[in-house]
Amino acid sequence: MAKKKVKKKKKSLVKKKKFIFKKINQKKIDKVKEHANLRRISGSSTDDKIEIKKIKKQAVEKKIYNIKDFVVYPKHGVGKIVAVEKATIGQIEIQFYKIFVEKEKLTLTVPINQQFNLRPVSSINQINKCISILKAKPKIKRTMWSRRAAEYDQKINSGKVYELAEVVRDLNKNTDIIADQSYSERQLFEKSYERLKSEFEAVLNVGSEEVQKKMDKALGRNQNLEIAQ
Repeated sequence: MAKKKVKKKKKSLVKKKKFIFKKINQKKIDKVKEHANLRRISGSSTDDKIEIKKIKKQAVEKKIYNIKDFVVYPKHGVGKIVAVEKATIGQIEIQFYKIFVEKEKLTLTVPINQQFNLRPVSSINQINKCISILKAKPKIKRTMWSRRAAEYDQKINSGKVYELAEVVRDLNKNTDIIADQSYSERQLFEKSYERLKSEFEAVLNVGSEEVQKKMDKALGRNQNLEIAQ
């Protein structure tokens, strides 16, 4: 009988211990959950702040061009705005610029809400920087011509005047002798040269011959022609 009583006491003690441990563990679990909830709440408040910042973006001010303004369209070069017109397409009224590119005898139609394709012609300071680029030494990569030709073409059509000046400088052979250039080289040179020249004309407001003299002098083409004569 005494043994049975001892066993019962042991069992009851074990049960009590288990119950106490459960309580302690439950308290720990509750604390962890509470801490996690607090972190979630604080996290959500920071998320809300981030969302508010995203919503409060500054409105981008669009450039307004007027008739007779010169602009640059990357794939075609310098053009002149000849009209600002409206058209209704699918019950939506669209306003657009009509741009005449004299070098290509081409008229472009550019919707005003897509004018990110356009840029104003360069400033005098930018033209002077282009002259400095033309005077500098060519930087020719030692890669296959096909790869370089693709890079040059990409620069020409980028609409970036400094990149255009770099192509003119790098493809310039300081001569008008056709044998000194491959056909594709000469084509790319003439394309970049004429496009840069048209921007010089629009900014400096001078004739084609005067601009050509200025560019050829910077490229050193005049000196070689004088020596040849």
